[in-house]
Amino acid sequence: MGSIDSPRIQELSQILKALGHPTRLFIIEEIAQEPTCVCVLKERIGADTSTVSKHLSILRNAGLVSMEKKGTMVYYSLSCACVKDCIQALLPLIELKHKRYCEMLQ
Repeated sequence: MGSIDSPRIQELSQILKALGHPTRLFIIEEIAQEPTCVCVLKERIGADTSTVSKHLSILRNAGLVSMEKKGTMVYYSLSCACVKDCIQALLPLIELKHKRYCEMLQ
């Protein structure tokens, strides 16, 4: 058994915290489609540049997002396809939750 302070637990905690915000999950889903710049993300989110940049910084620090500069633009993409796969793997939980809720109402 590991310790609550183990590096693995701490790293996983940082990743899950980064994914634990609706805006950041939205960003992950957007950049999973194609590399995207801040200007496009800010329009889709409806937030200012500094807010979007802060969310991207948190995602980068967690190792979920990478960036590539092309001319004056910076494009963000997933650092690993496993991020998208992880989110996809959780989607059945939503269905299960809804199913259980509907069963309770019957």
